[in-house]
Amino acid sequence: QVEVVQSGGGLVKPGGSLRLSCTPSGLTFTPYAMAWYRQAPGKEGRGESVARINIRGGETFYDVAVKGRFTISRDDAENTTYLQMNSLRVEDSGMYFCNVYGTGYWGQGTQVTVSS
Repeated sequence: QVEVVQSGGGLVKPGGSLRLSCTPSGLTFTPYAMAWYRQAPGKEGRGESVARINIRGGETFYDVAVKGRFTISRDDAENTTYLQMNSLRVEDSGMYFCNVYGTGYWGQGTQVTVSS
C-alpha cells in the first residue's frame, strides 16, 4: 500500500521561509519524478503545479510565480522530496500537495499561510 506523508508548513510572515517535506512509502522512489501543487484559498481540487523535479534530480521546473524563490530537491537515499520556500508572499498561501508525478499518489496536504 502506497502512502505519501507530508510535513512542514504553517504560518509565516511575508518575507519568511518554510520547508515542506514529502515521503512516499510502499513504492520504489527513484524511478518517479515528484511534484508540488498549490490549492489556492477558496478553490477546489489540488490546484496548480508549482514545482517538479525529475528523476535523480536531473531537471527541475517551476511556475513562473515562484521561480527564484522556491527550490525543489530530493534525497533518494531518504525517499524524500523537499520544497524550500523563501521570500514568501501572501499570495503563496494555500494548501500544498505532494504528488508522485503522473500517478494517483498524493500527500494529505499541508497548509501554508503567509500573513502579517
